[in-house]
Amino acid sequence: MKPVFYESDLLEISRKKQVYTSMPSRHYHDAYEILYLISGDFYYFIGDRTYQVAGGTLLFMGINEIHRLVNSGNNTYERVTLLFKKEFLQDYCTNEQREDLLELFESDYRSLKMTGKEQYFIEDLFQKMIYEGKMRARGYEQYQQLLLMELLLYLNRKIFNNQDTSLAESNRTPKNVLNIVNYINENYMESLNLREISEQFDISPSYLCRTFKDATGFTFIEYINNIRIKKARELLVGSSYNITEIAGMVGYDNTSHFGRTFKLLMGISPLSFRKQIKVQLPCEK
Repeated sequence: MKPVFYESDLLEISRKKQVYTSMPSRHYHDAYEILYLISGDFYYFIGDRTYQVAGGTLLFMGINEIHRLVNSGNNTYERVTLLFKKEFLQDYCTNEQREDLLELFESDYRSLKMTGKEQYFIEDLFQKMIYEGKMRARGYEQYQQLLLMELLLYLNRKIFNNQDTSLAESNRTPKNVLNIVNYINENYMESLNLREISEQFDISPSYLCRTFKDATGFTFIEYINNIRIKKARELLVGSSYNITEIAGMVGYDNTSHFGRTFKLLMGISPLSFRKQIKVQLPCEK
């Protein structure tokens, strides 16, 4: 099937929770694209490479680069899609500076996994861009330009200045790992034990640890904590439950353990996070 071409605006950004995408299986744009998976998992094909994408992962597509999403498990996922043209940045940087910012789209790093604290930073930038586009207050386009520049600067530093950054390419992800990822996504609030899950999916704990890391970029425990803390952030922002209640709701039977894990991933305690976000969140009228 011939890939479908889409003409883009100077800036397009959306956040959606879905099972099926409205985009054709193979398509391309006349703009740069950044896709960020908030939760869920799927395969993504960029050019001739295949990526197994889990929550907390960024993907980068260049201009006119053919790509497609495959959600073989038909599971719900939530993602942010950002499309922009280089002209959108012309007011704030020279041509040379702009080319430097866009260098990441020409590199081998097309898939980047973020830690919990990094995810919050990235999601905050995306949310501000979406909010500005929705409210269209005075100077909103200029603010979106600045936010995009901040995002690109951050990603360039992480990709080109970090020797630990690795290309997350996977052409043969075992199906049982995908099933385990889906199981964790749906049961993060329950007690999740490596040995019990290994027995449930009929694989050895050592094989699970090795293949899970290869497929997702996270260890088994890192992925569980990542999902739980992401859900905890949502509850801290959007509910009035206290810290102990939230800890139990996301799978921690010990509030102190929850607090330590949250601080390890986010660099701040759950209570401080809640206080901080209340100050930062814009008020919609």
